[in-house]
Amino acid sequence: MERELNDQQLVRRQKMQELQDKGIYPFGNAFTRTDTSKTIKDKYEENTKEEIDSLNADVKIAGRIMSKRRMGKMCFMHIQDKDGLIQLVINKADLGEEPYELVKASDIGDIIGIDGKVYRTNPTDQNPKGELSVYVLKYTHLTKALTPLPEKFHGLTDKEERYRRRYVDLIMNEESKQTAFLRPQILKTIRNYMDSQGFTEVETPMLTTLLTGASARPFVTHHNAQDLDMYMRIALELNLKRLLVGGMEAVYEIGRTFRNEGMDAMHNPEFTMMEAYLAYSNLEGMMDLTEGMFTNIAKSLGKDTFKFLGHDIEIKAPFKRVSMVEAIKEKTGVDFKQEMTLEEATALAKEHEIEVEKHFTVGHIINAFFEKYVEETLIQPTFLYGHPVEISPLTRANQEDPRFVDRFEMFIGGKEFCNAYTELNDPIDQLQRFENQLKE
Repeated sequence: MERELNDQQLVRRQKMQELQDKGIYPFGNAFTRTDTSKTIKDKYEENTKEEIDSLNADVKIAGRIMSKRRMGKMCFMHIQDKDGLIQLVINKADLGEEPYELVKASDIGDIIGIDGKVYRTNPTDQNPKGELSVYVLKYTHLTKALTPLPEKFHGLTDKEERYRRRYVDLIMNEESKQTAFLRPQILKTIRNYMDSQGFTEVETPMLTTLLTGASARPFVTHHNAQDLDMYMRIALELNLKRLLVGGMEAVYEIGRTFRNEGMDAMHNPEFTMMEAYLAYSNLEGMMDLTEGMFTNIAKSLGKDTFKFLGHDIEIKAPFKRVSMVEAIKEKTGVDFKQEMTLEEATALAKEHEIEVEKHFTVGHIINAFFEKYVEETLIQPTFLYGHPVEISPLTRANQEDPRFVDRFEMFIGGKEFCNAYTELNDPIDQLQRFENQLKE
Protein backbone atom coordinates (compact mmCIF):
# COMPACT_ATOMS: atom_id res chain seq x y z
CA MET A 1 0.00 0.00 0.00
CA GLU A 2 1.40 3.41 -0.98
CA ARG A 3 2.08 5.79 1.90
CA GLU A 4 -0.08 8.91 1.98
CA LEU A 5 1.96 12.11 1.61
CA ASN A 6 1.35 15.28 3.60
CA ASP A 7 1.07 18.73 2.01
CA GLN A 8 4.73 19.61 2.52
CA GLN A 9 5.89 16.37 0.95
CA LEU A 10 3.60 16.89 -2.05
CA VAL A 11 4.97 20.43 -2.57
CA ARG A 12 8.55 19.16 -2.40
CA ARG A 13 7.82 16.49 -4.99
CA GLN A 14 6.41 19.15 -7.26
CA LYS A 15 9.61 21.16 -6.85
CA MET A 16 11.58 18.01 -7.66
CA GLN A 17 9.64 17.68 -10.90
CA GLU A 18 10.29 21.33 -11.75
CA LEU A 19 14.03 20.76 -11.34
CA GLN A 20 13.83 17.80 -13.70
CA ASP A 21 11.88 19.90 -16.20
CA LYS A 22 14.77 22.40 -16.16
CA GLY A 23 17.27 19.63 -16.85
CA ILE A 24 18.64 19.62 -13.28
CA TYR A 25 19.06 16.19 -11.70
CA PRO A 26 17.38 16.50 -8.24
CA PHE A 27 19.54 14.04 -6.30
CA GLY A 28 23.12 15.07 -6.55
CA ASN A 29 26.24 15.26 -8.62
CA ALA A 30 29.86 15.69 -7.62
CA PHE A 31 30.87 19.11 -6.30
CA THR A 32 34.49 20.04 -5.67
CA ARG A 33 34.78 22.18 -2.56
CA THR A 34 37.88 23.96 -1.34
CA ASP A 35 36.64 25.03 2.08
CA THR A 36 34.38 24.13 5.00
CA SER A 37 32.61 26.30 7.55
CA LYS A 38 35.47 25.63 9.98
CA THR A 39 38.35 26.45 7.63
CA ILE A 40 36.67 29.76 6.73
CA LYS A 41 36.06 30.65 10.39
CA ASP A 42 39.55 29.59 11.46
CA LYS A 43 41.13 31.75 8.75
CA TYR A 44 38.93 34.85 8.77
CA GLU A 45 37.07 35.06 12.11
CA GLU A 46 39.45 37.72 13.49
CA ASN A 47 39.37 39.93 10.39
CA THR A 48 37.29 43.11 10.29
CA LYS A 49 34.77 43.81 7.51
CA GLU A 50 37.20 46.17 5.82
CA GLU A 51 40.04 43.62 5.94
CA ILE A 52 37.81 40.88 4.50
CA ASP A 53 36.59 43.17 1.70
CA SER A 54 40.19 43.96 0.77
CA LEU A 55 41.21 40.26 0.75
CA ASN A 56 38.56 39.39 -1.88
CA ALA A 57 38.99 35.68 -0.95
CA ASP A 58 37.35 33.01 -3.14
CA VAL A 59 35.77 29.95 -1.48
CA LYS A 60 33.78 26.89 -2.56
CA ILE A 61 31.62 25.22 0.08
CA ALA A 62 28.72 22.77 0.23
CA GLY A 63 26.14 21.85 2.83
CA ARG A 64 22.52 21.41 3.90
CA ILE A 65 20.19 24.42 4.09
CA MET A 66 19.17 24.84 7.75
CA SER A 67 17.55 28.28 7.64
CA LYS A 68 16.35 30.67 4.96
CA ARG A 69 14.87 34.17 4.92
CA ARG A 70 14.22 36.40 1.94
CA MET A 71 14.13 40.19 2.02
CA GLY A 72 13.10 41.44 -1.41
CA LYS A 73 15.96 40.79 -3.80
CA MET A 74 18.22 39.52 -1.00
CA CYS A 75 18.22 36.08 0.61
CA PHE A 76 20.05 34.90 3.72
CA MET A 77 20.65 31.22 4.43
CA HIS A 78 22.59 29.13 6.91
CA ILE A 79 24.06 25.92 5.54
CA GLN A 80 25.48 23.13 7.64
CA ASP A 81 28.46 20.94 6.76
CA LYS A 82 30.32 18.43 8.92
CA ASP A 83 31.97 21.23 10.92
CA GLY A 84 28.97 23.43 11.64
CA LEU A 85 26.93 26.35 10.28
CA ILE A 86 27.88 29.33 8.13
CA GLN A 87 25.71 32.10 6.67
CA LEU A 88 25.20 32.72 2.95
CA VAL A 89 24.35 36.15 1.59
CA ILE A 90 22.61 36.04 -1.82
CA ASN A 91 21.93 39.13 -3.93
CA LYS A 92 19.69 38.62 -6.95
CA ALA A 93 21.51 41.37 -8.87
CA ASP A 94 24.87 39.58 -8.61
CA LEU A 95 23.62 36.00 -8.83
CA GLY A 96 21.31 36.45 -11.80
CA GLU A 97 17.59 36.02 -12.45
CA GLU A 98 17.50 32.30 -13.30
CA PRO A 99 19.81 31.06 -10.50
CA TYR A 100 17.88 33.21 -8.03
CA GLU A 101 14.71 31.36 -9.00
CA LEU A 102 16.47 28.17 -7.81
CA VAL A 103 17.25 29.89 -4.52
CA LYS A 104 13.61 30.92 -4.10
CA ALA A 105 12.44 27.35 -4.82
CA SER A 106 14.88 25.74 -2.38
CA ASP A 107 13.69 24.12 0.86
CA ILE A 108 15.13 23.63 4.33
CA GLY A 109 17.04 20.36 4.14
CA ASP A 110 18.19 20.70 0.52
CA ILE A 111 21.92 20.29 -0.11
CA ILE A 112 23.64 22.93 -2.24
CA GLY A 113 27.08 23.91 -3.51
CA ILE A 114 28.31 27.52 -3.41
CA ASP A 115 31.05 29.47 -5.19
CA GLY A 116 31.55 32.85 -3.56
CA LYS A 117 33.63 35.33 -1.60
CA VAL A 118 34.32 35.53 2.12
CA TYR A 119 32.10 38.33 3.42
CA ARG A 120 31.16 40.01 6.69
CA THR A 121 27.74 41.61 7.16
CA ASN A 122 27.33 45.13 8.47
CA PRO A 123 27.59 45.56 12.25
CA THR A 124 24.38 45.54 14.30
CA ASP A 125 23.54 46.07 17.97
CA GLN A 126 23.23 42.28 18.37
CA ASN A 127 26.42 41.59 16.43
CA PRO A 128 28.75 44.64 16.59
CA LYS A 129 31.37 42.95 14.43
CA GLY A 130 28.97 41.64 11.77
CA GLU A 131 28.49 37.97 10.88
CA LEU A 132 31.19 36.12 8.96
CA SER A 133 29.49 34.83 5.81
CA VAL A 134 29.92 33.74 2.20
CA TYR A 135 28.67 36.10 -0.52
CA VAL A 136 27.20 33.84 -3.21
CA LEU A 137 28.31 34.25 -6.83
CA LYS A 138 27.30 30.80 -8.13
CA TYR A 139 24.55 28.57 -6.72
CA THR A 140 24.48 24.83 -7.52
CA HIS A 141 21.58 22.59 -6.54
CA LEU A 142 22.90 19.21 -5.37
CA THR A 143 20.18 17.20 -3.59
CA LYS A 144 16.46 17.76 -3.02
CA ALA A 145 15.10 16.91 0.45
CA LEU A 146 11.65 15.38 0.00
CA THR A 147 10.91 15.14 3.72
CA PRO A 148 10.93 18.24 5.98
CA LEU A 149 13.36 18.39 8.89
CA PRO A 150 12.00 18.63 12.46
CA GLU A 151 10.94 22.11 13.56
CA LYS A 152 14.15 24.16 13.73
CA PHE A 153 13.86 25.69 17.19
CA HIS A 154 13.27 22.43 19.01
CA GLY A 155 15.02 19.93 16.77
CA LEU A 156 14.64 16.22 17.41
CA THR A 157 13.89 16.06 21.15
CA ASP A 158 12.09 12.71 21.56
CA LYS A 159 14.77 10.37 22.92
CA GLU A 160 13.42 7.17 21.38
CA GLU A 161 13.04 8.87 18.00
CA ARG A 162 16.60 10.23 18.28
CA TYR A 163 17.98 6.72 18.76
CA ARG A 164 15.85 5.24 15.97
CA ARG A 165 16.75 7.97 13.46
CA ARG A 166 20.34 8.78 14.29
CA TYR A 167 20.94 10.48 10.95
CA VAL A 168 18.23 13.09 11.71
CA ASP A 169 19.59 13.51 15.24
CA LEU A 170 23.03 14.28 13.75
CA ILE A 171 21.50 16.95 11.50
CA MET A 172 19.42 18.64 14.21
CA ASN A 173 21.55 18.30 17.36
CA GLU A 174 25.07 19.70 17.23
CA GLU A 175 26.04 17.91 20.46
CA SER A 176 25.18 14.53 18.94
CA LYS A 177 27.31 15.27 15.89
CA GLN A 178 30.26 16.39 18.01
CA THR A 179 29.97 13.17 20.04
CA ALA A 180 30.02 11.13 16.82
CA PHE A 181 33.28 12.81 15.77
CA LEU A 182 34.72 12.54 19.28
CA ARG A 183 34.26 8.77 19.53
CA PRO A 184 36.85 7.77 16.87
CA GLN A 185 39.27 10.29 18.35
CA ILE A 186 38.94 8.61 21.75
CA LEU A 187 39.35 5.13 20.22
CA LYS A 188 42.51 6.28 18.44
CA THR A 189 43.88 7.61 21.74
CA ILE A 190 43.09 4.30 23.48
CA ARG A 191 44.89 2.35 20.75
CA ASN A 192 47.94 4.63 20.88
CA TYR A 193 48.08 4.34 24.66
CA MET A 194 47.68 0.56 24.77
CA ASP A 195 50.27 0.11 22.00
CA SER A 196 52.68 2.32 23.95
CA GLN A 197 52.22 0.02 26.97
CA GLY A 198 53.38 -3.02 24.95
CA PHE A 199 49.94 -4.43 24.15
CA THR A 200 48.99 -6.00 20.81
CA GLU A 201 45.55 -5.33 19.34
CA VAL A 202 43.82 -8.48 18.09
CA GLU A 203 40.55 -9.48 16.45
CA THR A 204 38.74 -12.62 17.58
CA PRO A 205 35.67 -14.51 16.25
CA MET A 206 32.16 -13.16 16.82
CA LEU A 207 30.53 -16.58 16.34
CA THR A 208 31.04 -19.23 18.99
CA THR A 209 29.72 -22.65 19.94
CA LEU A 210 30.15 -21.99 23.67
CA LEU A 211 28.50 -19.48 26.01
CA THR A 212 31.47 -17.96 27.79
CA GLY A 213 32.67 -14.75 29.36
CA ALA A 214 29.56 -13.49 31.12
CA SER A 215 26.15 -14.60 32.33
CA ALA A 216 23.87 -13.11 29.67
CA ARG A 217 21.29 -14.38 27.18
CA PRO A 218 22.88 -14.79 23.73
CA PHE A 219 21.67 -14.20 20.21
CA VAL A 220 21.40 -17.56 18.45
CA THR A 221 22.14 -17.99 14.75
CA HIS A 222 22.69 -20.90 12.38
CA HIS A 223 25.82 -21.78 10.40
CA ASN A 224 24.49 -23.27 7.16
CA ALA A 225 27.77 -24.74 5.88
CA GLN A 226 28.28 -26.72 9.09
CA ASP A 227 24.56 -27.14 9.88
CA LEU A 228 25.37 -25.89 13.36
CA ASP A 229 23.61 -23.55 15.79
CA MET A 230 26.01 -20.89 17.03
CA TYR A 231 25.95 -17.91 19.39
CA MET A 232 26.94 -14.30 18.87
CA ARG A 233 29.62 -13.61 21.46
CA ILE A 234 28.54 -11.99 24.71
CA ALA A 235 32.11 -11.10 25.71
CA LEU A 236 35.64 -11.09 24.28
CA GLU A 237 37.16 -12.97 27.16
CA LEU A 238 37.81 -16.60 26.22
CA ASN A 239 39.75 -16.10 23.00
CA LEU A 240 41.87 -13.34 24.54
CA LYS A 241 42.77 -15.66 27.41
CA ARG A 242 43.75 -18.34 24.91
CA LEU A 243 46.10 -15.88 23.22
CA LEU A 244 47.64 -15.15 26.60
CA VAL A 245 48.13 -18.88 27.19
CA GLY A 246 49.69 -19.06 23.72
CA GLY A 247 52.35 -16.60 24.80
CA MET A 248 51.22 -13.22 23.47
CA GLU A 249 51.37 -11.88 27.08
CA ALA A 250 49.65 -8.49 26.51
CA VAL A 251 46.61 -8.32 24.23
CA TYR A 252 43.50 -6.19 23.84
CA GLU A 253 40.46 -6.04 21.60
CA ILE A 254 37.91 -3.33 20.89
CA GLY A 255 35.05 -5.37 19.46
CA ARG A 256 31.34 -5.73 18.94
CA THR A 257 29.47 -7.90 21.47
CA PHE A 258 25.83 -8.98 21.67
CA ARG A 259 23.46 -9.63 24.57
CA ASN A 260 19.85 -10.53 23.85
CA GLU A 261 18.45 -8.65 26.81
CA GLY A 262 16.75 -5.37 27.75
CA MET A 263 17.43 -1.84 26.54
CA ASP A 264 17.78 1.33 28.59
CA ALA A 265 20.01 4.41 28.75
CA MET A 266 23.02 2.32 29.82
CA HIS A 267 22.38 -0.97 27.94
CA ASN A 268 21.99 -1.98 24.33
CA PRO A 269 21.79 -5.53 22.86
CA GLU A 270 24.63 -4.67 20.45
CA PHE A 271 27.54 -2.69 21.86
CA THR A 272 31.30 -2.13 21.68
CA MET A 273 33.44 -3.53 24.46
CA MET A 274 37.14 -3.32 25.17
CA GLU A 275 38.98 -6.06 27.03
CA ALA A 276 42.68 -6.27 27.85
CA TYR A 277 44.74 -9.10 29.34
CA LEU A 278 48.24 -8.77 30.75
CA ALA A 279 50.54 -11.53 31.97
CA TYR A 280 52.67 -11.09 35.09
CA SER A 281 50.50 -8.26 36.44
CA ASN A 282 47.93 -7.98 39.21
CA LEU A 283 45.01 -5.85 40.37
CA GLU A 284 47.13 -2.79 41.16
CA GLY A 285 48.86 -3.04 37.79
CA MET A 286 45.51 -2.99 35.98
CA MET A 287 44.35 -0.03 38.06
CA ASP A 288 47.47 1.88 37.02
CA LEU A 289 46.90 0.90 33.38
CA THR A 290 43.24 2.03 33.49
CA GLU A 291 44.03 5.29 35.26
CA GLY A 292 46.71 6.04 32.65
CA MET A 293 44.30 5.32 29.80
CA PHE A 294 41.60 7.66 31.11
CA THR A 295 44.01 10.50 31.88
CA ASN A 296 45.54 10.11 28.41
CA ILE A 297 42.09 10.38 26.82
CA ALA A 298 41.42 13.58 28.79
CA LYS A 299 44.81 14.98 27.75
CA SER A 300 44.11 14.23 24.09
CA LEU A 301 40.85 16.21 24.35
CA GLY A 302 42.67 19.16 25.87
CA LYS A 303 40.86 19.27 29.21
CA ASP A 304 40.46 17.33 32.44
CA THR A 305 36.99 18.41 33.59
CA PHE A 306 33.88 17.01 31.87
CA LYS A 307 30.13 17.31 32.35
CA PHE A 308 28.54 13.87 32.90
CA LEU A 309 25.00 13.21 34.17
CA GLY A 310 24.89 16.70 35.66
CA HIS A 311 28.22 16.35 37.49
CA ASP A 312 31.56 18.09 36.90
CA ILE A 313 33.95 15.14 36.63
CA GLU A 314 37.70 15.65 37.07
CA ILE A 315 39.86 13.12 35.23
CA LYS A 316 43.01 13.65 37.27
CA ALA A 317 45.38 11.08 38.77
CA PRO A 318 45.41 9.62 41.30
CA PHE A 319 41.88 8.20 41.29
CA LYS A 320 40.39 7.25 44.66
CA ARG A 321 40.82 3.56 45.59
CA VAL A 322 38.52 2.09 48.25
CA SER A 323 37.37 -1.41 49.24
CA MET A 324 33.69 -2.31 49.11
CA VAL A 325 33.44 -2.93 52.86
CA GLU A 326 35.22 0.36 53.65
CA ALA A 327 32.83 2.27 51.37
CA ILE A 328 29.80 0.60 53.01
CA LYS A 329 31.08 1.42 56.50
CA GLU A 330 31.67 5.03 55.45
CA LYS A 331 28.05 5.42 54.27
CA THR A 332 26.14 3.22 56.75
CA GLY A 333 28.39 2.53 59.72
CA VAL A 334 28.02 -1.22 59.13
CA ASP A 335 31.38 -3.01 59.26
CA PHE A 336 31.48 -6.16 57.11
CA LYS A 337 35.24 -6.45 57.44
CA GLN A 338 34.71 -8.61 60.51
CA GLU A 339 33.35 -12.08 59.83
CA MET A 340 29.68 -12.60 60.64
CA THR A 341 27.06 -15.30 60.28
CA LEU A 342 24.30 -15.24 57.68
CA GLU A 343 21.80 -14.63 60.48
CA GLU A 344 23.73 -11.56 61.66
CA ALA A 345 24.04 -10.19 58.12
CA THR A 346 20.34 -10.83 57.44
CA ALA A 347 19.37 -8.92 60.58
CA LEU A 348 21.50 -5.96 59.47
CA ALA A 349 19.89 -6.08 56.04
CA LYS A 350 16.42 -5.97 57.61
CA GLU A 351 17.42 -2.96 59.73
CA HIS A 352 18.55 -1.15 56.55
CA GLU A 353 15.49 -2.11 54.48
CA ILE A 354 17.35 -4.46 52.17
CA GLU A 355 15.41 -7.41 50.75
CA VAL A 356 17.21 -10.74 51.22
CA GLU A 357 16.53 -13.32 48.51
CA LYS A 358 16.52 -17.09 49.12
CA HIS A 359 19.96 -17.76 47.62
CA PHE A 360 21.68 -14.84 49.42
CA THR A 361 24.86 -15.46 51.38
CA VAL A 362 26.71 -12.87 53.46
CA GLY A 363 28.54 -11.86 50.27
CA HIS A 364 25.28 -11.18 48.43
CA ILE A 365 24.08 -9.04 51.34
CA ILE A 366 27.32 -7.03 51.28
CA ASN A 367 26.78 -6.37 47.57
CA ALA A 368 23.16 -5.37 48.20
CA PHE A 369 24.35 -2.82 50.79
CA PHE A 370 26.79 -1.43 48.23
CA GLU A 371 24.18 -1.12 45.49
CA LYS A 372 21.67 0.63 47.74
CA TYR A 373 23.89 2.96 49.76
CA VAL A 374 27.18 3.47 47.92
CA GLU A 375 27.08 3.00 44.14
CA GLU A 376 25.28 6.23 43.20
CA THR A 377 27.56 8.28 45.49
CA LEU A 378 30.77 7.41 43.60
CA ILE A 379 30.83 10.54 41.46
CA GLN A 380 34.51 11.28 40.87
CA PRO A 381 36.63 8.48 39.29
CA THR A 382 36.86 5.74 41.92
CA PHE A 383 38.34 2.24 41.90
CA LEU A 384 36.18 0.02 44.10
CA TYR A 385 37.86 -3.29 44.98
CA GLY A 386 37.38 -6.24 47.32
CA HIS A 387 34.14 -7.78 46.04
CA PRO A 388 32.62 -10.81 47.84
CA VAL A 389 33.65 -14.11 46.28
CA GLU A 390 30.00 -15.16 45.80
CA ILE A 391 29.35 -12.47 43.16
CA SER A 392 32.69 -12.91 41.35
CA PRO A 393 32.87 -16.48 40.00
CA LEU A 394 35.76 -15.78 37.61
CA THR A 395 38.08 -14.01 40.04
CA ARG A 396 40.93 -15.25 42.21
CA ALA A 397 40.29 -15.07 45.95
CA ASN A 398 42.33 -12.61 47.98
CA GLN A 399 45.18 -14.48 49.67
CA GLU A 400 44.80 -12.56 52.95
CA ASP A 401 40.99 -12.83 53.18
CA PRO A 402 39.43 -15.46 50.85
CA ARG A 403 35.91 -14.13 51.54
CA PHE A 404 36.79 -11.44 48.99
CA VAL A 405 38.41 -11.45 45.56
CA ASP A 406 41.05 -9.42 43.73
CA ARG A 407 38.65 -7.46 41.56
CA PHE A 408 37.89 -3.81 40.93
CA GLU A 409 35.23 -1.77 39.20
CA MET A 410 35.77 1.86 38.24
CA PHE A 411 32.85 4.22 38.81
CA ILE A 412 32.26 7.70 37.42
CA GLY A 413 29.08 9.67 38.03
CA GLY A 414 27.63 6.72 39.95
CA LYS A 415 27.96 4.46 36.89
CA GLU A 416 30.27 1.49 36.32
CA PHE A 417 32.79 2.21 33.57
CA CYS A 418 34.97 -0.87 33.75
CA ASN A 419 35.51 -4.14 35.56
CA ALA A 420 38.81 -5.97 36.09
CA TYR A 421 40.25 -8.76 38.16
CA THR A 422 43.17 -11.02 38.82
CA GLU A 423 42.26 -14.11 36.83
CA LEU A 424 41.23 -17.28 38.58
CA ASN A 425 43.61 -19.85 37.09
CA ASP A 426 42.94 -22.68 39.55
CA PRO A 427 40.72 -25.03 37.46
CA ILE A 428 39.41 -26.95 40.49
CA ASP A 429 38.32 -23.77 42.28
CA GLN A 430 36.81 -22.51 39.02
CA LEU A 431 34.67 -25.63 38.55
CA GLN A 432 33.33 -25.41 42.10
CA ARG A 433 32.34 -21.78 41.61
CA PHE A 434 30.56 -22.53 38.33
CA GLU A 435 28.61 -25.28 40.08
CA ASN A 436 27.63 -22.88 42.86
CA GLN A 437 26.57 -20.28 40.28
CA LEU A 438 24.33 -22.84 38.54
CA LYS A 439 22.66 -23.66 41.87
CA GLU A 440 21.74 -19.97 42.22
